[in-house]
Amino acid sequence: MRSRSSSRGRRGRGSTGLATRIGTAAVWIVVAADLLLVLWILLTSLRSGPDILQHGFGLPTSPKTDNYTTALDEGGFAQAALNSVLTAGLSSVVAVVLAAPCAYALARRRSRASSALTMTFAMGLGVPGQVLVVPLFVGLSQVELTDSDLGLGLVYVGLAMPFTVFLLTGFFSGIPGVLEEAAVLDGAGPLRTFLQVVLPVARGGLITAFLLQFITAWNETLFALVLTNSQGRITLPVALSSFVAAQQFNGLDFGTMFAGVCIILAPMIALFSWMGSRIIQGMTVGIGK
Repeated sequence: MRSRSSSRGRRGRGSTGLATRIGTAAVWIVVAADLLLVLWILLTSLRSGPDILQHGFGLPTSPKTDNYTTALDEGGFAQAALNSVLTAGLSSVVAVVLAAPCAYALARRRSRASSALTMTFAMGLGVPGQVLVVPLFVGLSQVELTDSDLGLGLVYVGLAMPFTVFLLTGFFSGIPGVLEEAAVLDGAGPLRTFLQVVLPVARGGLITAFLLQFITAWNETLFALVLTNSQGRITLPVALSSFVAAQQFNGLDFGTMFAGVCIILAPMIALFSWMGSRIIQGMTVGIGK
């Protein structure tokens, strides 16, 4: 009996180890493919258009750094990059500032009303953005906020609230209530307790929520394309789309186009390289709690 049990245990551990190795190898294959894709985009951005058309894959014979100059000047990527930084950054800050007290209240007040509100925010995650385009455009046009960084930023804040509240509720639920009780004994009121005790403890969750919203707003295209139209208001994804559309009449400059793609990708790659572990850890902790 013991020998059969031990043999079954060894077979189970062996199959688990094999599955782990296969899964690890698959992950590394995907990572290698992504890195090769990014490297190909970078190298292609340094090549000329005719060279790209003749050889889709290859090294730049003489790197053309002026592709980036053309993208920034003629393609309007410089102003678009500034608009993206302002819109994505400010909307992410405002979304976290508004969502933090809301999530804290939902996490601490255990009642039917709070459960219903939490479920309402969770249901907001399933609303497709395409459904909201026309109502938002009509509403913003009524208050003259179309083709405006402020109007686009407000839209991003509204779209971020369901996920941000839902994420931060998990963080605040995991904070021990003993800390708040100790603050009350020291004479701190609810507002002071929230600002000086709860928020510092939940700093990891706040940073994670900010980074995720910033990444989403930076890459967002649909609402930016519909709600902005002037060259001085568009964001980077819209600038790339407009550049490609304009080049259709003059012959597409692939080198400049890939340079624009690199301008969009570079901040995200740097952000994930610097804060990637914090983002993953923050999401895991929030889900676990």
